[in-house]
Amino acid sequence: MPTTEVTETRQIDVPESHAVRGDAVDIIGIGFGPANLSLAIAVEERNAAVPPAERVRARFIERQPRFGWHDGMLLPGATMQVSFLKDLVSLRNPTSPYTFLNYLHERGRLADFINLKTFFPMRREFHDYLGWAAARVDVPVSYGATATRVAHEDGRLVVSVRDRHGSVEEVPAGTIVLGTGIRPVLPEGVVVGRRVFHNHRLLADLDQLPSRSRGRFLVVGAGQSAAEVTAFLHDTFPDAEVHASIRRFGYVPSDDTPYANRIFDPGSVDEYYTAPAELKERLLRVHSSTNYAAVDSELIEDLYRREYEEKLRGQRRLFVHRVTEIAELYEGPEGVAVTLRDLGDRGTVPLEVDAVVFATGFRAADARDLLGAGIEHEAAFDGDEPIVARDYGLRIPNLEGRVFLNGGVEHSHGLSSSLLSNLSVRAAEILGAATRAQHLHTRPAG
Repeated sequence: MPTTEVTETRQIDVPESHAVRGDAVDIIGIGFGPANLSLAIAVEERNAAVPPAERVRARFIERQPRFGWHDGMLLPGATMQVSFLKDLVSLRNPTSPYTFLNYLHERGRLADFINLKTFFPMRREFHDYLGWAAARVDVPVSYGATATRVAHEDGRLVVSVRDRHGSVEEVPAGTIVLGTGIRPVLPEGVVVGRRVFHNHRLLADLDQLPSRSRGRFLVVGAGQSAAEVTAFLHDTFPDAEVHASIRRFGYVPSDDTPYANRIFDPGSVDEYYTAPAELKERLLRVHSSTNYAAVDSELIEDLYRREYEEKLRGQRRLFVHRVTEIAELYEGPEGVAVTLRDLGDRGTVPLEVDAVVFATGFRAADARDLLGAGIEHEAAFDGDEPIVARDYGLRIPNLEGRVFLNGGVEHSHGLSSSLLSNLSVRAAEILGAATRAQHLHTRPAG
């Protein structure tokens, strides 16, 4: 099962009188997770292969102070659910120095990794690979900076960028690439607190847990992350009860069989994009078990074995509450009072826990949060869904320059659109479309 990236953006009103004009670029990427990192590498490798006059001036904006990807879920022993061959570059350029295999070579672990006989590296190792690539790419990245607005002024796109000190710079660009990732989703009415949090910040939030007096945790969700968190808490706190609430009868195995995995092939994007709306909906529904609310079979068997052995010993610590949801939740200074409701109205289960972890998924960042003055962005949306061309460009009328979505277009491009599986090929397609659509080295007027 492929893996998603998490970044966060938010629009901030910027006093224009306090902004300075920055140097114009051909491409500005907003967000620097794996998707735009792959794009930055594609820019670097293209620039090395063309004459100076054809080189692309690019810059990336990242709100985090340094590169990071799923830092809060780097659990011991957790592995990727996507092949290492679907790294930042291999499907586009397998001879690139940015491949995962070259990373292993430079780290002195290539032979050791081969001896593992696996396509699926540990998540911590893949995170190190991404950081290694981010550190060596030569395209400028402004860390600790926030893109606050994209506007269309005087016939050009302008991005307002606020740095960590509060200074604002307005950067003209021919092309904007939004790689703003996905945002955590919580059930309606749930408010994040010191004892109530989403799994994407699990390790940091556990470190900041005020106290652990009740010796209980609750994990909500039925997917891979939920199962991993359940196993991690069960291992890490050997004196604690771990309760899991899932809306299904049991955990469902992910489908990583070869034919099903073809839906993540680069060539499948064309088939999905040109499919009628009804077929797109059916394909997403039929193949959802390749990515959503599905768990590796080995982990399912491991959790079931734990629960069974505890029943055998008569010492229960792991409890899976099937076909349930949270009916009530109250966070107090000493813990969280939760009521689980059976979805068939067959009763409730009251729990007093030290913390509730919601592994309840993510949604794509909304491009409209950034698009501002002079951009007719409402015309580029059908309800909440962006209207996106095959080359990932938003269909915005009356615009000089283009805005691309580097992820978050599952509805139009299929399941691979916000996952690692197709990063490198998508980056090449966006870069090709961007360079065809503009004159390079756009300069400010005057």
